[in-house]
Amino acid sequence: MIYIIMGVSGCGKSTLGALLSEKLGWPLHEGDNFHPQENVEKMARGEPLTDKDRFPWLLKLHEVIQRERCSGSDAFVACSALKRLYRQILLYGSKALAFSSGQDQEILPPSLPDVFFLFLHGEYDLIYQRMTYRRGHYMKAELLRSQFEILEPPLDEENVLPLDIRMGITDMAKEVEKHIIRIKASPVKP
Repeated sequence: MIYIIMGVSGCGKSTLGALLSEKLGWPLHEGDNFHPQENVEKMARGEPLTDKDRFPWLLKLHEVIQRERCSGSDAFVACSALKRLYRQILLYGSKALAFSSGQDQEILPPSLPDVFFLFLHGEYDLIYQRMTYRRGHYMKAELLRSQFEILEPPLDEENVLPLDIRMGITDMAKEVEKHIIRIKASPVKP
């Protein structure tokens, strides 16, 4: 199983991913580490990324997800995945881009049976406050508004487990562990 930990910057994706990775022994692929240098520099200057900036990054993460799925491994991936199209790219790669541009008419399912999204959500003011206190991250707190503006919260059909960040990291991790147990106990739907 692959769990993609998603949400706006500062919501706790990396912290939750690190805790779950340590507890379960699953690898964590930190999406920030896959950004090209140009994206990092742009965000460090306080400039929001465009879809054009994000697509190559998302395609790299799709490759990571596919590699883990093909090997039968369990893994976590931390990635903002703010728009439905971004989540489709994570699942289907360039096929999602072709579909979105009208080049491919194949309808893509909203989810894959072994990939789940953990949607960390919370109020703007709380997340902004967290971002102003964190040190050493290139993502500026001033960019948070742009992330909220493009956020398309995932729908149930996207295999999503919503997690309110007010719960705290430990309680969110417990919810994820319960979800994993429940999914592993139920047969996979074809």
